[in-house]
Amino acid sequence: MPSIVMVLNGPNLNLLGTREPATYGHETLADVAALCGRSAEQLGLKIEFRQTNHEGELLDWIHGARGRCAGIVINPAAWTHTSVAIRDALVASEVPVIEVHLSNVHAREAFRHHSFVSPIAKAVLAGFGSHGYHLALEHFSQLLKGTSQ
Repeated sequence: MPSIVMVLNGPNLNLLGTREPATYGHETLADVAALCGRSAEQLGLKIEFRQTNHEGELLDWIHGARGRCAGIVINPAAWTHTSVAIRDALVASEVPVIEVHLSNVHAREAFRHHSFVSPIAKAVLAGFGSHGYHLALEHFSQLLKGTSQ
């Protein structure tokens, strides 16, 4: 199995560090990418870290994971609550998925409590801040070693 894990980020996450810091913190997306890079190196993984504000681009990346990647860590951001297309692409990729959210979406507005991704994800991490990305990568490392399910 390949050791590449895609780390995909949805809309508005390019504004991390300046957008609603009380909710999302002061780390930038570059900080999150650096954390993921360090985590991947420690865990013996290769990552492809990407962010987009265009749903079609995200769908193309997900399609590109099929048969090539060991997993997808995805923070679909607002598309979590609205996009059946992303859910369907994740299923069609036939790649294990871990959903990550910086904030605890269940402690926020009611419309954020529903996720189209959660029912098809191996795991969901919410409210851990950027550490959730590390936890997701660590889980994929364990899956690849056969030490977790």
